[in-house]
Amino acid sequence: MTTWTNWAGTESARPRRVHRPRDAAELAEVVTGAAVDGRRVRPLGSGHSFTGIAVAPSDAIDLTAWKGVISADVEAGLVTVRSGTTLRELNAALDVLGLAMTNLGDIDAQTIAGAISTGTHGTGARFGGLATQVAALEIVLADGSIVTCSPRLRPDLFAAARVGLGALGVLSTVTLRCEPSFVLSAQEGRMPTDRVLAEFDELVKTNDHVDFYWFPYGKYALVKRNNRLPAGTRPQPLSNARRFVEYAVLENVAFGTLCRLGRAVPRLVRPLGRLASAAISTREYSDASHRVFATHRDVRFVESEYAVPREALPGVLAELRALVPTLPHPVAFPAEIRVAAADDVWLSTAYGQDSAYVAVHQYVGMPYEEYFAAFGRIAREAGGRPHWGKLHDMDAAALRERYPRFDDFLRVRAEVDPNGVFTNDYLDRVLGPVSS
Repeated sequence: MTTWTNWAGTESARPRRVHRPRDAAELAEVVTGAAVDGRRVRPLGSGHSFTGIAVAPSDAIDLTAWKGVISADVEAGLVTVRSGTTLRELNAALDVLGLAMTNLGDIDAQTIAGAISTGTHGTGARFGGLATQVAALEIVLADGSIVTCSPRLRPDLFAAARVGLGALGVLSTVTLRCEPSFVLSAQEGRMPTDRVLAEFDELVKTNDHVDFYWFPYGKYALVKRNNRLPAGTRPQPLSNARRFVEYAVLENVAFGTLCRLGRAVPRLVRPLGRLASAAISTREYSDASHRVFATHRDVRFVESEYAVPREALPGVLAELRALVPTLPHPVAFPAEIRVAAADDVWLSTAYGQDSAYVAVHQYVGMPYEEYFAAFGRIAREAGGRPHWGKLHDMDAAALRERYPRFDDFLRVRAEVDPNGVFTNDYLDRVLGPVSS
């Protein structure tokens, strides 16, 4: 048996079998065999979820051999890709086709299936999460059948499966609605935190994509503003040397060193946090959209994130800022704040409401439980919905109150997986046991 561990080291498993299908037929055979024998199956993805969503109680499906673009209609912007393809690989393939995803998160190591299934999102008041860019899905169901769903074909299954948590079946292919490649301008630099909070609504209104990081013990926040440039604009990227210094050296090596020092000597966390806040550099450049949206992360952390109604954000941040100085253990990582437009995906954290996302982090190996629990209470009181792939302690009873279509999702789940072939302990907690 092979031990599987997720990226952050918060979850591990020793599945009895690890399957590596090379096509949809082999994937269906794996699922059928497990179902007949009463075993449970989970796809592994890239392990970038912090929760136990990918933990395989019995059989694990490794999709690393099932990747790449299957077909592309460049004029229509429709691209069908195998589910094990990482976002980084997808972005490179789309670039060759002259296409791009409309919006992306800030990490591109996830598989496309894992990213949409857990509700991965980027930032921008006019833009939805990755699931809103899905035009159709091919899914292997518990009985081994391979079905396609879209807004016209099995629309309820499509509405549920776009953020399906892997609870409905194993995604085989994803068809995405893309757009012509575009260039983003990037303005990144420090700004006094109080000013960011006072001007946040205006920043969101006047920029396509806004993302800021609050450093708990520092005066300054890191603010990132990305805006679309007219078609035909030639990118002016950072030089390779400048990019290496800014991202590899400062954001990874230097920041990682500060975190390790803080973990070894906790009393240094606060002064080191002030130093990190004051040392934020300013940079302006433009590049292909995917090179601006996503950055490489070497410094490992644990994370909890909630989506709250946009209007609740000021109060949540005020309580969060008041909370941190009272914690028994210092916080070595900044919090990240983003926004997204309302959507109609049943289990999307932005279902039916314009949302603000507040993500709190802690460096690996440092205490985080009290911090995340206290933050969770603040976010829940504001009507927050937890990210499905990030740490939280909510269960099905509490989550049902947050999602108007929760019971519709459970109905579809009971129809396509009546015996719980795809469930695990995490899904039993957040969705409840399967009931037909």
